[in-house]
Amino acid sequence: MIKITFLGGAQEVTGANHLVEYPSTGSGQAAKLLVDCGMFQGTKTCEDQNHEPFGFDPKEVGVLFVTHAHLDHIGRIPKLVKEGFRGKIISTPPTRDLAELSLIDSMGILKKEAEREKKEPPYTEEDVKKAMSLWETSLYEETIHLEGVKAVLREAGHIIGSAMVELVFGDGGNEKKVVFTGDLGNPPTPLLKDPYDLTDADYLIIESTYGSKEHEGKEERKLKLERALEDTIKNGGVLMIPAFSLERTQELLFELNDLVENGRISEVPIFLDSPLAIKATAIYAKYEDYYNKEVKYIISSGDDIFKFPGLKFCLKTEESKAINNVEPPKVIIAGSGMSTGGRIIHHEKRYLPDPNSTLLLMSYQAAGSLGRQIEDGAKWVTILGEKIPVNARVEEIKGYSSHPDVNGLYNLVEKNSEKLKKVFVVQGEPHSALFFAQKVKDYLGIEAVAPARGETYELEI
Repeated sequence: MIKITFLGGAQEVTGANHLVEYPSTGSGQAAKLLVDCGMFQGTKTCEDQNHEPFGFDPKEVGVLFVTHAHLDHIGRIPKLVKEGFRGKIISTPPTRDLAELSLIDSMGILKKEAEREKKEPPYTEEDVKKAMSLWETSLYEETIHLEGVKAVLREAGHIIGSAMVELVFGDGGNEKKVVFTGDLGNPPTPLLKDPYDLTDADYLIIESTYGSKEHEGKEERKLKLERALEDTIKNGGVLMIPAFSLERTQELLFELNDLVENGRISEVPIFLDSPLAIKATAIYAKYEDYYNKEVKYIISSGDDIFKFPGLKFCLKTEESKAINNVEPPKVIIAGSGMSTGGRIIHHEKRYLPDPNSTLLLMSYQAAGSLGRQIEDGAKWVTILGEKIPVNARVEEIKGYSSHPDVNGLYNLVEKNSEKLKKVFVVQGEPHSALFFAQKVKDYLGIEAVAPARGETYELEI
């Protein structure tokens, strides 16, 4: 008997944390492993949840599999180590590199928040170092042999190094495959390969960020980006793009590189105002083998896909402040993707009141975040304690989403429908997760459920 307990990312997008208990072939006692250990993000309530105890004893967990390096999947790993975890942490090599970068980067924000709330930070830099000392890597398709289970990481196509975690229990003709998708990609993507073609899962734990929505067509997304740039240049305004530092920023640079170098848009100052994104881009450049064939071909021709005329990296604070001295039109790409912090909020405070400027939302905006308030049509928002009017145009491009829409998710489940015994729908807001679970039941006749946080399910193996 296998037990899975959903301790985060359950009828919520962030905080992914899934506990798997299974028979051990050695001691006879149940072994425990985790898939992801992410931070809750989006609202003050979510921030409080990051300080709460885990729903298990970290000392009893032998292995933690990490699907990818976004903070909502890795952000509490140092806390796990602080509270006694001493097992193996396993991911792909790019995920390990990006995770170390992201966790160290987040320390500054966590420290400021803790000081403001008069609390201790959930972990220290020393806990990050301990976590990295436990971190091992595995390539896609390699079999990882553990006591009582075999594991394989498969391409997920979400961000560089992202993986589905495939767990195989039993042996001989009695094997059962349990697959955690983590966050999936939305192919075709500008940079990465398509997700692994999964067809033989017995149990599927699948994300549902857009479990009730359809994306616009792929052919529209680049045209929309081009139009947003052209309109802002024509109006003499500022195009602000809140972008996640991992993947979305690199995709943007790749697309802008093509538009600028092929004369599709006028050359204007484009600022990448995010130290994390700049450092992450350097890591992306290390792992060319993870790109799709088209990008590899472009690189082989000698083109630097992340550099083009007019682009300036703003690593230092004074470089960021100096952007204010550059007259519009100009483009500012900065984190965070949901405007919950980072340098983008300073630019939004300055330029949201300007009707000639544009805020371009290209990422998922979690409930309660500043980005979600603006997406939902707020005319006034509070930034750094000050009420700011939203006079700038607000545009959205969903086609660049690094998550599949409801059709992409459904297609994955359908491909596995001959073997599937049960589907667990996670990492989506309640309406998305519940809608998608119902769709699977209604159209495929497969048992599907959207677990609530803390619920445990037994799987027949």
